[in-house]
Amino acid sequence: MKKELAGIYTVWLRDLKRYLRDRPRVIGSFAQPILFLFVLGTGIASSFSVFGGGGGEEFLDFMFPGIIGMTVLFTSFFSAMSIVWDREFGFLREILVAPISRTSIVVGKLLGGSTIAMIQGSIILMLSPLLGIPIDFLIFFKVLGVMFLMAMVISGMGIMLASVIKSMQAFQVITNFLLMPMFFLSGALFPLNRTVEWMNIVSKANPLSYGIDAMRFTLLGDVSLQLYPMWLDVLVLSFLIVAFSVTGAFLFNRQD
Repeated sequence: MKKELAGIYTVWLRDLKRYLRDRPRVIGSFAQPILFLFVLGTGIASSFSVFGGGGGEEFLDFMFPGIIGMTVLFTSFFSAMSIVWDREFGFLREILVAPISRTSIVVGKLLGGSTIAMIQGSIILMLSPLLGIPIDFLIFFKVLGVMFLMAMVISGMGIMLASVIKSMQAFQVITNFLLMPMFFLSGALFPLNRTVEWMNIVSKANPLSYGIDAMRFTLLGDVSLQLYPMWLDVLVLSFLIVAFSVTGAFLFNRQD
């Protein structure tokens, strides 16, 4: 048991150190969320007044939890890319011959990707005072808990794909195919209960929808913005963590 825990810790620590030592990655990972929030968000918000409507500030508040969710989504998924990277450069084979189970490697990867996503999401969360969103320690740790659930789900999904995809190019293609639709159909930028019916239906199969819904209620406390009850959001995310983690471990154990 100690050997397995040590293996999990080592894999987790390696991923965390790789992230912290890669300064361009750290800096660049915040460019897209900030661009969406302060350029796209401000531009859309200002259009309300141009067309005679109000609610620009309310739109930025509504959008902010979605931007945090986007940060967690991209960071968690791209963290799983390290499996493909390690396979191409031969480092994965060295890990596989270590005296620990492959399941421990998967758990370490899950925790590593989730920790990195939580770090980046927390930094974006620190921007909330700029939007006038009040946040205290209790709200901060509640949002941190939601971020952890989201990150574990997306990391598990990424590990599932990385276990069967053999090349970096193919993984990047799948990433582009999955992530943007997941983001736009999660309710991050617009309320799904006020859009066309098919979007509302598709969003129910999107794991990110439940994470952003829980995060929006935790941050803003507005029941009218909720799509689902908080207990349902947490239940769905917890179920998906187990399902994706078990499937990811199974697929990872089957690879050569």
